[in-house]
Amino acid sequence: MLSRTAENIYWLSRYIERAENTARIIDAASRLAALPIGYGGSSNEWESALAATGSLPAFQSHYDFATAENVVEFLAFSSTNPSSIRNCLEVARANARAIRTALTTEMWEAINSAWLELKAQSSRGLALAGLSDFLRFVKQTSLTFDGSAYRTMLRNDAYYFSRIGVYIERADATARIIDVKYHVLLPPGAPVGGSLDYFQWSSILRSVSALTAYHWVYRENLKPWLVADLLILNAEMPRSIASCYDNLTRYLDLLARDYGRQGPSQRLSRATASKLDSAKIDEIFQSGLHEFLTELIDANNRLGATISEQYLV
Repeated sequence: MLSRTAENIYWLSRYIERAENTARIIDAASRLAALPIGYGGSSNEWESALAATGSLPAFQSHYDFATAENVVEFLAFSSTNPSSIRNCLEVARANARAIRTALTTEMWEAINSAWLELKAQSSRGLALAGLSDFLRFVKQTSLTFDGSAYRTMLRNDAYYFSRIGVYIERADATARIIDVKYHVLLPPGAPVGGSLDYFQWSSILRSVSALTAYHWVYRENLKPWLVADLLILNAEMPRSIASCYDNLTRYLDLLARDYGRQGPSQRLSRATASKLDSAKIDEIFQSGLHEFLTELIDANNRLGATISEQYLV
């Protein structure tokens, strides 16, 4: 496969996954913003949405204050935000169009029809009452594209690059969401395990479709260390970082098998997967959850850069 084709497939999957993750983060912020004042007073859930997407510095260069309206505009529709949902789907479609013959009909129709529908929407006509429908549309677009890829693509290097893009992006998003919860969302002085903490965790688990899974696995009330365990270390949870790295290691090894050569990306992926496999959640909390997640985000960024150098240049 040409490196240009591999790069387009890789980034196509990353941008669609990024659009879905951003929609889920906006959904979590909107749920938290709807909580009664008695549960938290003045919290900073909209700033947390910006921090979780890594867009806070860019936002602050355009706006003075974070409100529901301008955060939704910036994260969903803004042309000045490279990671806005609109820009993600636009770039994803451009990548798909460049490699149209490498995609199945179902994959192309999923991204193309979503882009055409998105063009007809704008934040100006999007009342907050209609926000949930828009976010549902974005998540459904990602699910449709992902399902089409899973059901219709040959299991060859094109499919492997597609999955690698998904899991690199998903691991980054999950780590950022958990980190932001501990260091931005919970106001100073609010007790861990208090009512605000409970509703925040509940909203975050709902936003990543993990609330039911949590109760199936742990069968008890929400506890921060168990939520972190589910989203970081539980490989049975599809959006957990451990699950992402199990899959990254698998698909990178399949690439190495097909191309006849191991490389630095395989070694980096296995190192992080091994670290996650041997980690214990109580030890992570004792040594510092923020530090652990920061190291994971840095390692994930290094892996993405290494994959690009090894295969996509």
